[in-house]
Amino acid sequence: MARQTKSIPWLHRYARIALGAIAILGAALTAYLTVIEATGGQAACPTNGCNIVLSSPYAQLFGLPLPLFGCLGYLGMAVFALGPLLVNKQQNKDFRLWLEDTTWLLLFAGGWAMTVFSAYLMYLLIFEIQAFCPYCVTSAILSLSLLGISIFGKRWDDIGQLAFVGLLVIFVTLIGVAGVYSTVNQAESGPTETAEGVAPPPIQNSSGPAEIALAQHLNSIGAVKYSAYWCPHCHQQREMFGKEAFEYITVVECAEGGQNAQPAACRAAGIEGYPTWKIDGENYAGAIPLSQLAEISGYEGPMNFIHSQ
Repeated sequence: MARQTKSIPWLHRYARIALGAIAILGAALTAYLTVIEATGGQAACPTNGCNIVLSSPYAQLFGLPLPLFGCLGYLGMAVFALGPLLVNKQQNKDFRLWLEDTTWLLLFAGGWAMTVFSAYLMYLLIFEIQAFCPYCVTSAILSLSLLGISIFGKRWDDIGQLAFVGLLVIFVTLIGVAGVYSTVNQAESGPTETAEGVAPPPIQNSSGPAEIALAQHLNSIGAVKYSAYWCPHCHQQREMFGKEAFEYITVVECAEGGQNAQPAACRAAGIEGYPTWKIDGENYAGAIPLSQLAEISGYEGPMNFIHSQ
């Protein structure tokens, strides 16, 4: 009589491959956003919400782009998912089984941590930043998918242990997120309170003759830089000019609570992200290299900028 074999559910059979594919997709997505955030560029996005999110005070942690941490998380999940598949099951059976059990628990914990963090970011997106970012929503869906497959892609023996680990990870993640964002953008060189509102960080770079000449030219043609005191890309733009040259730049503070804030003027000018330059009636978003600002504005002076990026 033929022995009946217990069939393995298809999800259990392909769970690690699915987890690895989702994690690699998430890593690619967040790596792209990391590059955009680090270079001050503009994300390819059907709405301007992506750039609003990337220029918000929540887009950096410990002075580093937030998507970088997401990329590292996805890469870790990819390693946990696919690593055991690289071990020969015939030659290293005991090690393979131990590695599978250990990484499944890590995938479960990582899935909960990434999902809780994504949920918090969705809360910020809806209630604080109030902008729609397709990349952020996609990342949240990928995180939730990782969690779902880590739960249902394996037959768990000890449900009690699983519940304990899940609750512990949720608690630790929430405490960590609250602690991190309670001090976001409060670095030593960060914004300072004044009688007129919160001022942006002081400019550290000194200006060269070319930076001063370009700033004077922008001033003469009525160019305006719309900014927010908390915006890292805005500060990056200021550092490109240096402190002497930036004295000539006309700046409108858009953030509520900022020094001499004019949010109504920013709305009237159609400002959706920071920084945004208005030159000859056109809006140009992002921290723009000085050589590009020179070209846009018709500047014909010296071009040997010392802080062009």
